[in-house]
Amino acid sequence: MNKALVVILAAVMLDAVGIGLIFPILPALLREVGHTSDIAMLLGLMLALYSACQFLFSPILGVLSDRFGRRPVLLVSLAGAAIDYLVMAFAPELWLLVIGRAVAGITSANMAVATAYITDITPEEDRARRFGLFHAMFGIGFIVGPVLGGILGDIWVRAPFLAAALLNAANFALALFVLPESRRGAKGGRISLDTLNPFKPLRWALTFKALIPLMAIFVILNFVGTVYGTTWAIFSEDRFGWNGFTIGLSLGAYGIFHALAQAFLTGPVVARLGERWSLVLGMAFETGAMLTLTFVTQGWILFAMAPIFAMGGIGMPALQSLITRHVDADRQGQLQGVLSSLVSLSSVFGPVFFSFVYHGFRPTWPGAVWLIAICVYLLALPLMLGIRRSSPPVAPAGQ
Repeated sequence: MNKALVVILAAVMLDAVGIGLIFPILPALLREVGHTSDIAMLLGLMLALYSACQFLFSPILGVLSDRFGRRPVLLVSLAGAAIDYLVMAFAPELWLLVIGRAVAGITSANMAVATAYITDITPEEDRARRFGLFHAMFGIGFIVGPVLGGILGDIWVRAPFLAAALLNAANFALALFVLPESRRGAKGGRISLDTLNPFKPLRWALTFKALIPLMAIFVILNFVGTVYGTTWAIFSEDRFGWNGFTIGLSLGAYGIFHALAQAFLTGPVVARLGERWSLVLGMAFETGAMLTLTFVTQGWILFAMAPIFAMGGIGMPALQSLITRHVDADRQGQLQGVLSSLVSLSSVFGPVFFSFVYHGFRPTWPGAVWLIAICVYLLALPLMLGIRRSSPPVAPAGQ
């Protein structure tokens, strides 16, 4: 594994830890600065604001990284994140915390640049494996982050923000002194109002007919993926009577096995089956996992089947690798920005949809939410079966 890949994966993991640190203490902090105990609606709006800013700025950062290079965009975003978390650590008023959360969403859009960087330094045949490593490192960070945030939050509710600022400062130093540039910007690159239009990259991506079904599958997979974070905790309480520790333990087990599958199984499976059939296999395991959740009555079954459930994680890296084949090297940053914005868009609407579904079925059949998720998931089936591997097309005239 080359040095550049190690550095970018380390940066991704640190970034995920910094993001995850905040989640356990955000409700308590909102109660403190908002001077109210009724923060359910405010918490939902804060999460939606974060995802909305990611949606708007992921394609912009992707385009800027194509114009000016990956490294400077990463450096600016990491420096901005460190400063932002420091400001939020001492924010005395709610309005300042809201602005800080919006800025955090903007800076976290640099994941589009990180995935474009991996695309730059990776041959096509290895991309699925390396995207698996990317998701694994991000997953590990998201496991460590909330645990560390919970521990620090018990000491002082604002301590996780200071820790996040330090992590982003370390990330900045790592990128500044160790990370080489993977693709230098275009000569004469400049910023214009047209460049900063977040919807232009999406319109550009839709000019590639072969990309449209792939992006539709990408949206469906990410939309359904939000059901876990939205309903897992409350479902576990309702169905099994689990406490917070057991819920955390189950999420940790799922996250660890998921990360291991993405890191070590994606590459061999794609090498043997190809990206298309690896996607099919991953979706089959994911469907089986949700079907089990629909009817399960004993909590220990979820722990026993965690390694099998994790096999669903190989689908997304395979799909990402397949998508990169349809765009030339000079537009990978723009493409990854579009994909990141689609992830963020799913994170805005997915939790709203599944929380509404769960609320409706909770009194009679809590497991129905997983069956509804499967129905949404199966919308990708006709699109998936129509996928054919093809060479990257030439960009349409004028793009």
